Amino acid sequence: MNGSASMYSELQREPPDIGSLLTHPDYLDGNPELIKPKKLQNPVKASRSHQELHRELLMNHKRGVGIDKKPELQRVLEHRRRDKIIQQKKEEEAIKKLQSPFEQELLKRQQRLEQLEKDQEPAKDEERAPEFVKVKEKLRRTAMLPSEERVA
Repeated sequence: MNGSASMYSELQREPPDIGSLLTHPDYLDGNPELIKPKKLQNPVKASRSHQELHRELLMNHKRGVGIDKKPELQRVLEHRRRDKIIQQKKEEEAIKKLQSPFEQELLKRQQRLEQLEKDQEPAKDEERAPEFVKVKEKLRRTAMLPSEERVA
């Protein structure tokens, strides 16, 4: 046991030689003719809106405000939308409850009566027509009948 523990401690004390595993870039040699590359900036992190958002999140974190909480305006608008939808559903249910089977039958009868009145209006127009218009229509009908039917 002691031998294996001491071997483990020796491995931890020796720094690993990573340099032999990785390749060294040419620009580290110090050649003044080569242009040294610069680290590219992340366009998202460089944007103003991202920086402002990050600052706001940090400030909220320091103050202890929950990240998952929504702004007050958004919460109020969602609350109003929910209330409006609930109110509409209640109104629809109230309308359905108010219409008893008797009221439904009355509505059907009223619709049928209105339909009959619309159908009878053209007939009334024919009755109101002057006599010469009626005679002219009768003449048209007789003129359209075949001659055999007129004789019989």
